[in-house]
Amino acid sequence: MKDKFIAYRLICIIAFAAACSAPLFAQQTPAVIRSILLKQNMTLADREAVMATIELPPGSAEGRHTHPAELYVYLIEGEIVLENEGQPDRVMKAGDVASVAPGSVHQALNRGGVTARGVAVFIAEKGKPLASPAP
Repeated sequence: MKDKFIAYRLICIIAFAAACSAPLFAQQTPAVIRSILLKQNMTLADREAVMATIELPPGSAEGRHTHPAELYVYLIEGEIVLENEGQPDRVMKAGDVASVAPGSVHQALNRGGVTARGVAVFIAEKGKPLASPAP
């Protein structure tokens, strides 16, 4: 009888410990990696050119945002879904290009199994943050 009580207590302790540690093992959403390659003034008044690489690991999303810039994207590898408010979602594959108008609320998502890699070129307003979160 005493052995059953000890076994029961041990099972309860293990179950409690497992329940408490579950959040520690919850999967985090993979982070999008952006790297600025070039940022320089343009001959156009109040504009700067910005070129960046972007990597979206599987399961990642940029989050809805806007740019004070014209955005041009070339997808080098992988597949993404481009959500651009007011337009149908667009699946982009390696070799595809896209543009996003200044102020458009958009985001890229990687629902595939491999990291998506691309290059983005911005024709941006000088002195403004390159991106701002959208509500």
